[in-house]
Amino acid sequence: MEEPLIECVPNFSEGRRVEVVEAIISSMYVEGVRLLDWSLDADHNRSVVTIAGPPAAVVESAVRGAGRAAELIDLTAQEGVHPRIGAADVIPFVPVRGVGLEHCVILARQAGMEIWKRWQVPVYFYEAAAARPDRAMLEDVRRGQFEGLRDAVQKEPARRPDVGGPGLHPTAGATAVGARRFLIAFNLFLDTAEVAVARAVARDIRQSGGGLAAVKAIGVTAHGQAQVSMNLTDFARTPVAEAFAAVKENAERHGARPMRAELIGLIPEVALERNSEWMRLLDGFQESEKVLERRLENPLAWPGGAAAAAI
Repeated sequence: MEEPLIECVPNFSEGRRVEVVEAIISSMYVEGVRLLDWSLDADHNRSVVTIAGPPAAVVESAVRGAGRAAELIDLTAQEGVHPRIGAADVIPFVPVRGVGLEHCVILARQAGMEIWKRWQVPVYFYEAAAARPDRAMLEDVRRGQFEGLRDAVQKEPARRPDVGGPGLHPTAGATAVGARRFLIAFNLFLDTAEVAVARAVARDIRQSGGGLAAVKAIGVTAHGQAQVSMNLTDFARTPVAEAFAAVKENAERHGARPMRAELIGLIPEVALERNSEWMRLLDGFQESEKVLERRLENPLAWPGGAAAAAI
């Protein structure tokens, strides 16, 4: 029998200082944990890291990363176009093999308790790990972002963290820890610099606006272009091709069209739609680098000699 395997995809609120992101990732080295992917985005001022391994080891890795992020990232001195409430903004646990979603809920709760115990960073639980129904949606937890939430917790008991607090960490904010199914982070750049177009498209296609099921979307400016940034939380209900078609149709109403696509993090092989228009728009896509199953077979080296230093 193969050993249980989970994935974790921590998002950190730093996308401009590569040395900071490398230091955070280096701190996450735990024996048995595989580094599958990491990326930085300067406009979003965000980095996304993907790790996988045995459940207990992955939890420890994520908790260490949250602590190092709290040391190195000061939210009062930075900003970006992506919503955020914490230095380690979100830490979701995802079942891969031999583990159910309910087990990942337990792991998320354990991780949240450890983040508060070790680093005094308060925690909100979201998605399947939510302790309250009004916190299942990440966007509800992050309402107001760091600055708004920092003020709200002082005045509104209902906004206070699930673990720790009642106030936020003065510079590292709070961390949202969750359990969920596999998510595809998919961005489309439009052939216009008008961010209002991307915002209008995002508003029309996302589920909360009456659009596509299991699709979250925002419109931002990235690399000087309007971008529709999407999270597909259930690609079986809404495949990438359907989301792409909806963006294309809505953008054309505003005189724009998709010109480039990008995947943030990994995509499972079953979600690939080879020869589709959206895949042809991907820059430098390599299955060996961006497909989950391929990366599990050939993980990345940990930066900074982390593995060697730990021996």
